[in-house]
Amino acid sequence: MVAAACDGACSGNPGPGGWGALLRFEDGSVHEMGGAEADTTNNRMELTAALALLEALRDLPRHPDLAIRTDSRYLIDGLGKWIQGWKRKGWRTASGGAVLNRDLWEKLDRARLADVPLRHVRGHSGDPDNERCDTIAVAFSRGRIPPLQEGEVLGMARLEADVPAMAPEAVEPRPGREPTALGDASGEDPAPAALQQLLSRLEWADRVAEQAYGLTLVELAQLVEQPLRNLERRTRPWTWRDWRVEPIGDGRWRLRRGTAGLGDGR
Repeated sequence: MVAAACDGACSGNPGPGGWGALLRFEDGSVHEMGGAEADTTNNRMELTAALALLEALRDLPRHPDLAIRTDSRYLIDGLGKWIQGWKRKGWRTASGGAVLNRDLWEKLDRARLADVPLRHVRGHSGDPDNERCDTIAVAFSRGRIPPLQEGEVLGMARLEADVPAMAPEAVEPRPGREPTALGDASGEDPAPAALQQLLSRLEWADRVAEQAYGLTLVELAQLVEQPLRNLERRTRPWTWRDWRVEPIGDGRWRLRRGTAGLGDGR
């Protein structure tokens, strides 16, 4: 495992909710997961998505730089800062009230992996894996089952068998097409899922290049969707689509825009 991400969504909050998660492997393959709940909150869906990832990661070989990417500060602060105090106080907050979503926090506390930190990404900022998880979560919250890459619909039924399966009529009627807000609002057919993911990655690459951000090798492999072992052999600048990829030291890489056609250095 070289990358993992998760997200949750809810329509109404409380209301119908969905969650999405993905696991990215060193060979470039991706495993996606998702599920729905009829009456829930956005925070519960964020926690459910993280729990599904941790359960899946428990028995998988993991890259030492692996982190779970999430846009939920509630999840990050809850597991990283608040949970020990909650437990000392008998699952009470600093103001004395009962901790919300205690059932999920307890499961997350048991499932947490010491070598897999949570890393915050800003929602809807172009991070390709976060955007993909959001697409999956939103689709489930709207009663649809999106096509998943090498994945399956898990829901909480897989984890605790306490949520009924979705009705057959909730399945998206046109397989291979991804439900999106744009398609729903305009009445037009949405772009194929693969094209949506590519556009998201290219937009993210533009932001990385514009801000001169340095990427770790794992983050670079996630962006260009190449096996990590292939990138580990590279030591010189090389070209990916419309960007020049350059080493900047300490195992980090930088993208420069507008340098296509300069060759593929090794």
